[in-house]
Formats: sequence, C-alpha cells, structure tokens
Amino acid sequence: QVTLMQSGGGEVQPGGSLRLSCVASGSIDTIYATDWYRQVPGQEREFVAAITRSGSITYADSVAGRFPISTDNAENTVYLEMNSLKPEDTAVYYCSADARVGVNDYDFWGQGTQVTVSS
Repeated sequence: QVTLMQSGGGEVQPGGSLRLSCVASGSIDTIYATDWYRQVPGQEREFVAAITRSGSITYADSVAGRFPISTDNAENTVYLEMNSLKPEDTAVYYCSADARVGVNDYDFWGQGTQVTVSS
C-alpha cells in the first residue's frame, strides 16, 4: 500500500509559477514511477509528466519546457514546478504512483489539488 499526500497549488496570475509536491509513504520500494495528471470538470484526466525510479522523464507536449518534474529521494517527494502558467493550465492536479508487487501493477493516487490561473 502506498499513500500519497499532495501540497501546493492555489491561484496565480498568467505567467506566474507554482510548485506542487507529492510525498509518498508506505511501501515506497514498490514504486517504479510517479506521474502527474490534471483534470478539468467534464473532461478526461490528462497526463502531464512522469518520472521513473531510474530518472527517465516524460512530458506532455502542452507542458514541456514549462513544468519540470523532479524528485527528492531522501524525502520520498516528487515535485512539479509549474512556470509560465496559462489559463488553460487551470485544473485539479493529481499525483499517481505506479507500483509493482510481484507480477501485479497498482496505481495509487493523491487527493488532488486545485490550480487556478486567472487574471
């Protein structure tokens, strides 16, 4: 079992920056990747960025170059630094841990945090 606790988010003007944090606890050794997703009401959840245990990183085209993802392994924390924010980045952001136990894969989710970009 993995528990994810998110923090950060809030409201910012266009062009501003925010940082999201996702702290993992529990069976963290089973985690092989951590992802960030976002969701706008009425729309499907959208992939934002991912980082694997080995450090491989993937970004959605819409955030590449603006939203660097990073980890602090000592703190079991994954960060999403959101820069040059746009109104279309407004959404609820979720972190997700991809875990493997034996031959079974599991997804664990954080509680979500609202990001609002508005002037």
